[in-house]
Amino acid sequence: MAKVSKNARVAQRKANAGSGRDFVKIVQSVKNPKTGTYSYKEVMIHKDKVKAYLAKK
Repeated sequence: MAKVSKNARVAQRKANAGSGRDFVKIVQSVKNPKTGTYSYKEVMIHKDKVKAYLAKK
C-alpha cells in the first residue's frame, strides 16, 4: 500500500468543502455563581470562526 503525500491531501480539501470535517466541537465549563457547581456547554462551530467565538466569551 502506497503512502499518500501531503500535497495530495491538500488537494482533497476542496473536494471535502461541504463535509462535516469543517466543524469543531467546543466544550466550555461554566460555573454556577450560586452553587459553585460546574456544567458544560457544547457547541459545534465552523473551524474558521473558533477564534471569534472564544474571544466573545
